[in-house]
Amino acid sequence: MRIWTAIFGSAVVGLLLFAGGNVFAGDAGKLPYLDQLPPLIDIETFFEDPEMDRARISPDGRFIAFRQKYNGVMNIWVKKKGDGFENARPLTQDERPIPGYFWSRDSSIILYVQDRNGDENFNLFTVDPEGESMDRGVPESRALTEYEGVQTRVIALPRKKPEYIVVGINDRDPALHDVHLINIKSGERELLYKNNHNIASWTVDDRGRIRFAARQTPDGGAEILCLEKDEPERIYQVNFGESFRILRFHKDDERLYMVTNKGEEADLSRLVLFHPVTRVKELVEKDPENEVDFGGAIFSEVNRELLATFYTGNRQRIYFHDDQFERDYQKIREQTPDGDVGFPSRTRKEDLWLVSLSRDIDPGAMYLFDRTSGKVRFLYRSRPDLPVDHLARMKPVYYKARDGLEIPAYLTLPKGVKPENLAAVILPHGGPWIRDTWGYDAQVQFLANRGYAVLQPNFRGSSGYGKEFLNAGNQEWGTGYMQHDITDGVKYLVDKGLADPDRVGIYGASYGGFAALSGLAFTPDLYAAGVSMVGPSNLITLIRSIPPYWEPIMQSFMLRVGDPDDPGDRKRLKKQSPLFSVANIQAPLLVAQGANDPRVPKRESDQIVEALQKRKQMVRYIVAHDEGHGFARRLNRLAFYSEMERFFGEYLGGRVQAEVSAQVEQRLKEIIIYPENLGAFDHP
Repeated sequence: MRIWTAIFGSAVVGLLLFAGGNVFAGDAGKLPYLDQLPPLIDIETFFEDPEMDRARISPDGRFIAFRQKYNGVMNIWVKKKGDGFENARPLTQDERPIPGYFWSRDSSIILYVQDRNGDENFNLFTVDPEGESMDRGVPESRALTEYEGVQTRVIALPRKKPEYIVVGINDRDPALHDVHLINIKSGERELLYKNNHNIASWTVDDRGRIRFAARQTPDGGAEILCLEKDEPERIYQVNFGESFRILRFHKDDERLYMVTNKGEEADLSRLVLFHPVTRVKELVEKDPENEVDFGGAIFSEVNRELLATFYTGNRQRIYFHDDQFERDYQKIREQTPDGDVGFPSRTRKEDLWLVSLSRDIDPGAMYLFDRTSGKVRFLYRSRPDLPVDHLARMKPVYYKARDGLEIPAYLTLPKGVKPENLAAVILPHGGPWIRDTWGYDAQVQFLANRGYAVLQPNFRGSSGYGKEFLNAGNQEWGTGYMQHDITDGVKYLVDKGLADPDRVGIYGASYGGFAALSGLAFTPDLYAAGVSMVGPSNLITLIRSIPPYWEPIMQSFMLRVGDPDDPGDRKRLKKQSPLFSVANIQAPLLVAQGANDPRVPKRESDQIVEALQKRKQMVRYIVAHDEGHGFARRLNRLAFYSEMERFFGEYLGGRVQAEVSAQVEQRLKEIIIYPENLGAFDHP
């Protein structure tokens, strides 16, 4: 989540919004306070790939792996723990950024996943961290799964079978993942469970045995199944609107740590211990401040004890369950700056920890904590060139929706400017059943640096604030309260004098892109411009085109959004879909789409762009044919954000960088679709 700006030069046509045969130029004029802002930060400083990121220490403590560019693409590197990063060597040479990797339990292998141009049909690969480099400059990688149009899901790395990995593969049935045990060195595979029961997730013990599974019930609820007998046996069930998730086995290998909000008395989810035989639940902890859902837990892998729990309110809060862990944590805090602390990996003996630190004006740094000495050693900053002193602080705010419900949000005001009558960008999150949190967001800082106030509303339907708040968003897309809460966020900014009502834009990705389209279609007088990245435009076609492997959870999706085959729902879904209200759209629109997106297919963007173009309304379209749900490749990312910068600069009046690299300029030319090409869409 990105674009460029060929703002000056020969491609002046690239500066203008096209609609039909007409050229529409923005007339917002520049904001009067631009000269009061901090220095303009180069767009590549925000959206270039990090210098390095995602470090993981090997379980034996000998190596640290991390991601860094190799041949211009984020790949996996490795170094010995005591060596400097200048002595690291590359392990992979993929042409697409490696999205995720991890160590085997015995430290002998690094495993990673990769798809094809964003189609999310991941395959699983291994590479030897001590392997001899080949002619390409990296060791030879080996595929453990090698399919087209099939998705591999990593389920577990059994502690007592370190040479194996448990995965799900939907090669037999696209809708269902069967479970396999794979030897990570030989590649030999054993089918553990043929999924004929519509199972969506699995719980595996330390010996690699599948003991429990979860699936959706016909009414949209969910249940836990015990798989230790010939036939699956239900041992726990929740209704639609309630939830559970299994974290792990207790150290007794019988009870389960589980997060649930089952029952009328439990609005906020809490951590419990559940006994599968007696069906008894024992409360471990709920939010001491009674504010938010249970966040997460940290366990020891040595003695399997619970070390700490955490919750995300306005900021992260941590609660200790182990005295030694608390002492270690305090030692870390004494030697690191303010920010949220994370523990991405530890050694098998837990004598060495990698510690991440991030805050709202810094995406973070990585440290190595030696528990024996109590010392913390700095490893790297992911973006060392980021001038944090010029960035803006993110503050939690609350505002009242039209029906009186309090809506939590985050507000970032441009630094150095009096907080009055500002241009603003509303940034609704994707999901939609997730939430925004306090911390660094490159998009937010980029927009603030260009002169915009940025509001991130956690509208109803967002997770984390209890099931009542989450369920209040059911079937409230587009013309309902999910969108009203965003609209009321604009009113909040205007009523407080923070925002100029004539200079408010909206931008989002995925569900946030849908919210941007909805804002322009259903409140056309509210926004001066909108940007949608991979945003659905028609809820009917969206629901009918979901990936087959979402079918096990489809019933709850239709209950939360709607069922196109139900006449009443279909009528409502049509009314809630921006596509059918394009005649209302007045503000200029920028749309971006990955051609291989399996979640929001390209047709969702095609159809609204084509409808707007036929009506001679202002629209511009970017399509990256090597991307999926968002832009992972650096040139696509830089091209998108550069164009969004120019677009908002033209229609909201913020700052625009005068020049970008020739590579970025060329990439934008390649992925922009001009009006004469708009009739060439492929529709199923």
